[in-house]
Amino acid sequence: MGGAGRGRARPPRAGGGRGMEAAGGGGAPGPARARPGQPQTQPQPQTQPQAQPKGRELFRSQRKESEGSVDCPNLEFEYGDADGHGAELAELYSYTEEPELSLNRRCFEEDFHTQVPGRRWLELDRAQQKAYVMRLLDGLEVVSRDKRLRAARAILYLAQGVFGDCDNEGDVLHWARHNSFLLYQLGTFSAFLELLNMEIENSQACSSALRKPAISLADSTELRVLLSVMYLLVENIRVEQETDPPEWKTCRETFRMELSFPVHSEEPFALLLFTMVTKFCSGHAPHFPMKKVLLLLWKVLLFTLGGFEALQAMKVRRREELGLPALPEDSIQVVRGMRAASPPTYAIELLEQQQQQQQPPPKRSHRSRRPLMKQDSLDIYNERDPFKNDEGGVDEEESDEVDGGLEGELDLLERDAILAAAPAQRPPLERVSFPKGLPWAPKVRQKDIDHFLEASRNKFIGFTLGQDTETLIGLPRPIHESVKTLKQHKYVSISDVQIKNEEELEKCPMSLGEEEVQETPCEVLYRAMLYNLPQYMIALLKILLAAAPTSKAKTDSINILADVLPEEMPITVLQSMKLGMDVNRHKEIIVKSISALLLLLLKHFKLNHIYQFEYVSQHLVFANCIPLILKFFNQNIMSYITAKNSISVLDYPHCTVCDLPELTAESLEAGDNNQFCWRNLFSCINLLRILNKLTKWKHSRTMMLVVFKSAPILKRALKVKQAMMQLYVLKLLKIQTKYLGRQWRKSNMKTMSAIYQKVRHRMNDDWAYGNDIDARPWDFQAEECTLRANIEAFNSRRYDKPQDSEFAPVDNCLQSVLGQRLELPEDFHYSYELWLEREVFSQPIRWEELLHCQ
Repeated sequence: MGGAGRGRARPPRAGGGRGMEAAGGGGAPGPARARPGQPQTQPQPQTQPQAQPKGRELFRSQRKESEGSVDCPNLEFEYGDADGHGAELAELYSYTEEPELSLNRRCFEEDFHTQVPGRRWLELDRAQQKAYVMRLLDGLEVVSRDKRLRAARAILYLAQGVFGDCDNEGDVLHWARHNSFLLYQLGTFSAFLELLNMEIENSQACSSALRKPAISLADSTELRVLLSVMYLLVENIRVEQETDPPEWKTCRETFRMELSFPVHSEEPFALLLFTMVTKFCSGHAPHFPMKKVLLLLWKVLLFTLGGFEALQAMKVRRREELGLPALPEDSIQVVRGMRAASPPTYAIELLEQQQQQQQPPPKRSHRSRRPLMKQDSLDIYNERDPFKNDEGGVDEEESDEVDGGLEGELDLLERDAILAAAPAQRPPLERVSFPKGLPWAPKVRQKDIDHFLEASRNKFIGFTLGQDTETLIGLPRPIHESVKTLKQHKYVSISDVQIKNEEELEKCPMSLGEEEVQETPCEVLYRAMLYNLPQYMIALLKILLAAAPTSKAKTDSINILADVLPEEMPITVLQSMKLGMDVNRHKEIIVKSISALLLLLLKHFKLNHIYQFEYVSQHLVFANCIPLILKFFNQNIMSYITAKNSISVLDYPHCTVCDLPELTAESLEAGDNNQFCWRNLFSCINLLRILNKLTKWKHSRTMMLVVFKSAPILKRALKVKQAMMQLYVLKLLKIQTKYLGRQWRKSNMKTMSAIYQKVRHRMNDDWAYGNDIDARPWDFQAEECTLRANIEAFNSRRYDKPQDSEFAPVDNCLQSVLGQRLELPEDFHYSYELWLEREVFSQPIRWEELLHCQ
């Protein structure tokens, strides 16, 4: 496995194996772009001194294009289930849908003023509001398609907060919530669900869309109105506030139960949305508004299954039920308390520092740049860096890595500016507020204790005792102490208990009887998804691939822009810029929703049963989810996170109550003043968490990370100074460190130090040296096959109901067997005589077979 490390070796003082990292890993997935460190453009300062200035300028220009600003500020980002309530509602609408807001208002006001003349909606009492909503719901039952659409638009205007009667954004959001609860209590969601089923089965709309060369907003008008109302109901009812009256809380729980457990149909509501996704990806319904479908699907899963804090509470409760010790810490709180570290140095910066040293006029050495170094930024808990060496006798390559800070190539003016701004950016109290010590309690698996005892017994007494972990006779005293320490930190997960129970049920199906399965929303959803789950995962990844910013437009790729492109394409530069930002924003929202719902599914299925999680994981891996996520990160990730594809004055609800200023090309280019784009950073963290879920404790999948050269791609993601994102990047680097070779570890000591300080320690985990006994390449294929066999056995035992099971009781009574009523086809009596002739009279009786059977 050391070949991966040897492939990164380079001569000293020319980047030390970092050139390939800066270049994106050679064979890494993603489009080829000009990146710093490519062999054909790398200067040779030792042999061609005359090319130094030109090479340096080339590197500087390449870095500006592909890496963005090196000195990234700390991002004040708080991870959660979703963004703020207003932001989540605003993302439902494209900017091209803005004229439809006034159309909804016109449909409502025309009908409202005929029914309630001279009054406003806000002036009606609750009984009058109910009476009017019931009249609108009756309008959904008429035959005329246009009248149904006008009634649906009037209801959508109510769900949008009757913004025509409001003065500010707060009032719009308040009345949107009020009206959403009122609409749900009167049965609006069920009525719209019936209309949605009708539109999904509308073959005329599907065939019309298939015949069109270009699909636009007009092809999905009815679907967009229906999905918008359902999304607003789900989102407004899902969000809890302290001022909610008791009846709203009761209504919320009723709605959650209705979405979780099918009442009128055989399947939960989420399955209908999954079916829409697969139908869209198969090409049978290209007009489906996928962004709205995916947003609604994500929010339905978030509402019915629960968010991350609810998941943590369920995990604590489940451990208590199983009699397991409490969790050593609350992972959500630990991650929130972390602080971002400075990113590691890159080959280009090392090369520029080297070129500066070789130029005689400005005689400066490494020592003169020491005040600017960010060495202590990785010492998060005010402790000494174990990999730092103040002595001068360190390896030359390591010295470049450690001493070469991000500002190594700055001139004196830039230096003074940074030194002057440093106290304001990092107040001294910040370091004092963090406790000493590592953030995570170490964990030990039972497997680790078994391996340790096996190795110790082989070494000291020459034989092993199998599964015996108690007998320590013949072992030295330090081994006794080591075993005691390991057992003190032993962690038994819920998954371990579930796997053990599954093994016992497979061994003793008769004596243990049938397993009692609790009917949770997660269990109901998995059972409904089971037989089409591979198609659902493939469809989601297809859309994710089409929405990824690194994807190139291909003729065979699916069109995800059907619900953002207008009927008439833009004719001015300003309109083109606005549409371009709308398309980019549209793709970002799709990536956000898919990454969030996949992570929710993985986490909830893992808690419900480990083999449900493994089933979803395997199909994601088989559908190339790992290279897809790496392809997503093989871009200028800082540019993606700081992208400004939002026009705040056009966002709902601002655009409904404020006069819109005149948009210009300059104002669109300037964008907003936000430090980063919340949804893009949220998407990146979700994708990293999914990648961690897929690869954790799976050596074959870890090798996929190595084969796809993910280390330089992930290392570039460390440039984003956000603690949670850095944590999951470092986790992914840690699991493959043993395969990357000594040279890589030697050249990346800063990254190794960050892993040591941020990632949980596993005792006996030899991650930094590559001596792990699990790193055997010949076991990889067998590992996946064994896992697949276990998953199939679990699904078959729990969800398949075989008609002729070998354990089913046999009725031996002749009268009972002959007296049973059999369901026969309706036309059986017409062909009864023919059947007798063919199957009975014309067949010879083979008595010898009857004798053999006895």
